[in-house]
Amino acid sequence: MWIFRVFLKLLVLLAMLGGCASLPTSQVAHPAQAESAPFAMNGRISIKHQETRQSAGLHWMHQVQSDEILLLNPLGQTAARVYRDDRNATLDNGDKHYQDVDAESLMEQVLGWHLPLNGLHHWVLGMADPASPAQIERDSAGRITVLRQDGWEVRYLRYADGKPDSLPARLQLSHEDLQVQLLIDEWEWNPQ
Repeated sequence: MWIFRVFLKLLVLLAMLGGCASLPTSQVAHPAQAESAPFAMNGRISIKHQETRQSAGLHWMHQVQSDEILLLNPLGQTAARVYRDDRNATLDNGDKHYQDVDAESLMEQVLGWHLPLNGLHHWVLGMADPASPAQIERDSAGRITVLRQDGWEVRYLRYADGKPDSLPARLQLSHEDLQVQLLIDEWEWNPQ
């Protein structure tokens, strides 16, 4: 009888913990002003550059005036941290600290590859950067399937669901000999 009570308490505890879990991407509403809304996203990134391949967990916090990207090792520990604001950019890689005026060139110098942060916060939301001309191909629901902008080709491989305003869940970015796969697992809007 006591085993049954312990089992029942365990089930209740698991049900309560399940209620605290974050919503998957498919249950997150697209914000009305997504382009200017601060967000945080968690996911995974895979980089193929020349003959090398790398992969990492990804946590990105985007604010209107700044970006912070954490690249995580398989145990969830920070392997590299990239931060940029309107004044400069920093990259912490282990116990080494680097600084420059531009995040993309800093990433290229230290990591050997870079993310196009100027356009990327638009692209992950399923939009083109309005500050630059773009070629866009769309699916029957009106969602972007291929975006060519600023020398990058962005392929939208999967959306969170079939709705016209659903968020991208998997993207492939290509630029010269660099290919980046981005899988988005969850979103948070207006993080602090």
